[in-house]
Amino acid sequence: MDRLDRLEAQSVYILREAYAAASPLAALWSIGKDSNVVIWLARKAFFGRVPFPVVQLDTGMELDEVYAYRDQYTKEWDLDLVVIDCPPESEMDPDLPPMTRSAARKSAGLAKLLDGDAYKGIIVGIRRDEEATRAKERVFSPRALSGAWEFRDQPPEFWDQYTTDTPEGAHLRIHPLLHWTEVDIWHYSQRENIPINPLYFAQEGKRYRSLGEKNITAPIDSNAATIDEIITELETTRSPERAGRLMDTEAEDSFERLRTSGYM
Repeated sequence: MDRLDRLEAQSVYILREAYAAASPLAALWSIGKDSNVVIWLARKAFFGRVPFPVVQLDTGMELDEVYAYRDQYTKEWDLDLVVIDCPPESEMDPDLPPMTRSAARKSAGLAKLLDGDAYKGIIVGIRRDEEATRAKERVFSPRALSGAWEFRDQPPEFWDQYTTDTPEGAHLRIHPLLHWTEVDIWHYSQRENIPINPLYFAQEGKRYRSLGEKNITAPIDSNAATIDEIITELETTRSPERAGRLMDTEAEDSFERLRTSGYM
């Protein structure tokens, strides 16, 4: 097997382990490139149809192309879509910086989804190479129902042996893409011919490298208008993937504060 085959096989194994261990189960779908790969892998893992709900945490501030992609592929892929309306910014922690407070709405939306112990497992399409705090994650990560995460106290994971028990009063976050890189995502999307949101391709010298809400995300300077050009760009750039996420530069610990309290 080549690298993409190995990545795919490991992720399919993780998804099947999650389905067997954590019921009821749901997958978060941001409609970005990573969570689209998760949905694609789940369709492969379960013979053509995702057997659990996919959840969009909706702030009402997504880009128009995100909603259009969601509506089209919910139908084409026969997805059981659940849309959670995130609480307003006025209900977020006032001590957070403004853009971080806006991003915290999704944590609150996830807490709303989990209210009443509705799900024991939540699949999330994060990767270790995205951001320093995410590099500390485990594939199967127990969380309090509030979403609180203690990165200093996590189960060991050796040789693809995962701790899949769900502690009382908790849920599991499952990360089937944790071992992938951004370039892997693009190579796999190209190989599998996964539909790509047009926002990722350059128009007039700008493109989105990471999709977030339009009030806290900006496009980057780029002329990459094809997947090949994106891969070439990524192989030479020193700019971080989340360069367009304005929240990340607002305060040094903004992202870690959000992750500790339940952010994806």
